[in-house]
Amino acid sequence: MSANMVASSLAVGYGHRPIVSDIDFVLEPGALMVLIGTNGSGKSTLLKTLAGLLTPQSGSVHVLGEAPGVQPARVAYLPQHPVSSHTLPLRVRDIVAMGRFAHRGLLRRVTPQDASIVTDVMKRTGADAFSTRPLRDLSGGQQQRTHLAQVLAREAEVLLLDEPTAGLDISGREAVADLISQERSRGVTVVMATHELGDAESADIVMLLAQRVVAQGTPAQALSDAALRECFGFTQPH
Repeated sequence: MSANMVASSLAVGYGHRPIVSDIDFVLEPGALMVLIGTNGSGKSTLLKTLAGLLTPQSGSVHVLGEAPGVQPARVAYLPQHPVSSHTLPLRVRDIVAMGRFAHRGLLRRVTPQDASIVTDVMKRTGADAFSTRPLRDLSGGQQQRTHLAQVLAREAEVLLLDEPTAGLDISGREAVADLISQERSRGVTVVMATHELGDAESADIVMLLAQRVVAQGTPAQALSDAALRECFGFTQPH
């Protein structure tokens, strides 16, 4: 079984200014890597690099055997602040259906398979409860479910999720965890950035970031009291 993502001595950043260096990991199909750190720690920068939106500063990284961004139909990225025009009367179902564009292009007609996939992911995320409402009329949590459904509609082999539980209550976060578990069961590799330590419980690898890799390993290894103090200024409650 070949790895879905491999990074070696990777440095990520903007322009010629690296934010995090010496990043190394190997992620097999079905693996979950959780990135934890405060704002500005490098989580989003790493995700954007894996998505092909930023060029690596140095080192190497391969996603599905190629450079990041080469295979858009096989990799789905959920940014921290998805861009959806609130001035347009786009319905939830329209936005979720955009997740199929990478497969069929902008101009091809929607196939019955596309429609079935969209319906399925809306049910799985709970977005079917407000499928005909305009995005601009939804709460933050409902918008987050809509954007997550759009990403899942891609049926990608790699999911890059930046703060997918932001704005969600406990039940919403549990629902996202269930969705990620379902995707992993079909061999999807997931990299997720989060502030929530609880999101890391089922991870294969946790990477604790503070403009450098503070700790990396299993949840028990990476989320030590010393590492958490360095990143957040507090320790994990026992």
